[in-house]
This record gives sequence, structure tokens and C-alpha cells, in this order.
Amino acid sequence: MAEGLNRVMLLGNLGADPELRYTQGGQAVLNLRLATTESYLDRDRVRKDRTDWHNIVVWGKRGEGLSKILSKGSSIFVEGSLRTSSFEGRDGVKRYKTEVNARNVLLTGGGRGRGGGGGYDDRDAGPPMDAGPPVDAGPPMDAGPGHDQGPPANANVSGNAGAGFDDDDDIPF
Repeated sequence: MAEGLNRVMLLGNLGADPELRYTQGGQAVLNLRLATTESYLDRDRVRKDRTDWHNIVVWGKRGEGLSKILSKGSSIFVEGSLRTSSFEGRDGVKRYKTEVNARNVLLTGGGRGRGGGGGYDDRDAGPPMDAGPPVDAGPPMDAGPGHDQGPPANANVSGNAGAGFDDDDDIPF
């Protein structure tokens, strides 16, 4: 049986400042809201814009490093995979959320953010590069068994108090 392909590539701007949280086990989780906009001509040949919003998750030290240099308006390129999970809301209804589990994040230098070129990807051992493309240091970490690209199973994320989230929402962290 053939393997499937789950790959996402997005280029856009952050719609809010990144939110860094930690799991109960102490692993860092960075949540990003990325806006992608495409232009098209409608039937009357009038240019229209359509913006889609994406939830991006960056795990571990990459998330911690990116939280220090990204801000609302930063232009980034994200490469990763889609992950859909379910949870039970406070009203007892089963809900679903789909996120992009980021493997590579490149700072494209546009927008109002502090980034400019360079990026952070699975192969980087240190902080994000100041400029230029990422250095090719071999295959990505997901190339073999035992290289976890996401959260530990059933990871519960604890947020920071006053992080701007409504305590009555249905998000399970």
C-alpha cells in the first residue's frame, strides 16, 4: 500500500503576537495565527482579496526561539503537516480543530515584524539565523523512527494567566 503525503506550505503574516505556553511536562508550545491572502478577479473583472486564517503550532526549543523574534505582522513561510484533533467542549459537544504542525519556519523579512531573512527549521541546532537561507545540515528530523515532530500523546498545555483568552471558551488548554 502506498504512503500518503501530508504537507502544507504557507506564506503569510502573523495576525497576532505569538503565544508561548508549556505542557504539564515542561515542553514549549508556540501558537501562531497566520493570515494568507490571495487576489483574484471576479466575474465583473474586479480585483478581490480573500484572506484565510491558519493555526500554526511550533514545538520545543524552536518555539521558544521564535517567540522571542516574531511579533504581529511578521511575514513568515511555514512548512509542516496538518493535524486534526478532537475534544469535548464544556457543553458536552465533541469539537474538532485542525492545526499546522510546523517543521520549518522561515522569516521572510516583510511585514511589521522584527524578522529579516533566515529561519528556524528541524535541522538548526541553535537560534534562528540572522540572514540568508537555512543551512542544509542533512535530512529533516522526521526522516527516521523515534524523531517526534509533535506533542507527546495527550499533552495538556497550560496557558499563561491573562494571555487574552476567554476562560469560558471550548479550547481544551
